Amino acid sequence: MRPVNVFGDSAKFRQNIEIGPHLLHADEPTELGGEDAGPEPHEFLLAALGACTSMTVKMYAERKNYPLTSVRVELRGDKTADAFIIHRELFLEGELSEAERARLLEIAEKCPVHKTLSNTIRIETKLG
Repeated sequence: MRPVNVFGDSAKFRQNIEIGPHLLHADEPTELGGEDAGPEPHEFLLAALGACTSMTVKMYAERKNYPLTSVRVELRGDKTADAFIIHRELFLEGELSEAERARLLEIAEKCPVHKTLSNTIRIETKLG
């Protein structure tokens, strides 16, 4: 996995994110004092889960020759006092049987990011 470098600039909350040759931006929405120059951090988390889910479902369907023509994953997050709840909905297009649709829903639960988020996560922080 490539390293991710994150650094701020002169904007209040905006962050520049470098991953290999890719440059992304994160920010807070204007109603929270940001400039909305990019997704807020939790939206990146949702995007990671959605991308991984879609890729995993598509790979499995291709391997099994399912007639899946497209996958769309819609996610939203809710912050509560004691949890961050991720709501994920899959939209599968194609002439899929009910058994194939059910199997693809099971496979969605096995995407690597889903597994990471569902297991223990340790964050080790040090000064550089």
